[in-house]
Amino acid sequence: MKIVTLTPAQFDRFGANHRYRNYFQTSSYGSLMTKFGYNIHYLGIVSDTNKLIGATLILYRNAFMNHKIAYAPRGILFNYENLDNLEEATKKIKQVLGKQGFMSLRIDPYIPLTIRDSQGTIMNFNNQGNRIIDNLKSAGFSYKGKNVSFENEKPRWEGLVILGEDPETLFNKFEKRTRNKVRRALNFGIEVTKESTKNIDKLYAFIKNTTKKPKEYYEQLIEKYGDKAELFYARINTEVYTLNSRKAYEAELENNNILANMIQDQSIDFKQKENVLNKKMESDKLLDTYKQALVQATNLLKKYPSGIIIGGALTIKYDNAAFIIVDGVHPKYKSQNPDYVIKWKMIEEYTKENLKYLNLGGIIGEFEKQTEHNIANEKKLGFNTTITEYIGEFEIILNNFTYNLYKGFTKK
Repeated sequence: MKIVTLTPAQFDRFGANHRYRNYFQTSSYGSLMTKFGYNIHYLGIVSDTNKLIGATLILYRNAFMNHKIAYAPRGILFNYENLDNLEEATKKIKQVLGKQGFMSLRIDPYIPLTIRDSQGTIMNFNNQGNRIIDNLKSAGFSYKGKNVSFENEKPRWEGLVILGEDPETLFNKFEKRTRNKVRRALNFGIEVTKESTKNIDKLYAFIKNTTKKPKEYYEQLIEKYGDKAELFYARINTEVYTLNSRKAYEAELENNNILANMIQDQSIDFKQKENVLNKKMESDKLLDTYKQALVQATNLLKKYPSGIIIGGALTIKYDNAAFIIVDGVHPKYKSQNPDYVIKWKMIEEYTKENLKYLNLGGIIGEFEKQTEHNIANEKKLGFNTTITEYIGEFEIILNNFTYNLYKGFTKK
């Protein structure tokens, strides 16, 4: 067995047919990261019969005293189930990277460990998962452990919407709260369109306070992935918003007046009157909500007669699936739930394109109790979402002396 350098084209050909393929292990991603200070290696693992049996994109930059930390995003494309091959490949990789001044290698393989429903209940599991974890440990990797949130680089839990049915059937399987939020947003004029020019400016304005990446990162990502990158924007059609707000307010005002007259009706008994009074109180709250919405809609119509963009999202299509890279909403209009409508329109769009699934991105792997974690998950798990748990992150030390020195230095 030996380690060889691959061309980007050779690497992509191998990766396109590997069962653990992912859009991080592509030359497009490698080319993107070179724009932001990273160097890259495309390494191949060749068997004694001169067959390419593994490959990886390695990212790195100097970390400490001209020594480097290597990272293989979403892992090495390799058969981790064969312990003998894994141990030999690891030994060869250590030799090659060690000679090049690397201190350590970190990987987070794109290998599912469990498949769960939106409540976190295990529906299926990888019967080779524990074996793969043990094999990596035997090969010298340290297991970074299970984390309910995120690993150092990539999320260990992701939410997927499976797209094998027609949109109406999929919609009816959403949680009731999610369906209501989508319907209400649509009724009040939220419209979603693709941005043909792929201008990221408006989306970045929504995410700049929450992302660590510069705007140029997303611009380069769009450039490197080309037609595979798609940009969605949600806008308020202020004319529709005003019209429907007025209808909702007038309908509730009529209902409120009916209830007020019933309260004055002396012919109904105490229990009936108590019930009507409760309905009247609920109607009062709704009436106030609709009134505020009508005022907002009217003001928006005056200020933005052509509408206003209040949310957006960027996706990449890869391997017959779509992945949400980033999404965001205008904080002033988050109660309008544009992000729910964006996801719904993506589901409609990608179902028509016969994609397998829509990956909503990372979630928090905590389902047992009502906490801030699973409350944050609601925006992703309400779409009849299937949860994939990956095996997690591993690290192998290539130079103990410099690595320990580096760790000691960074703690100061």
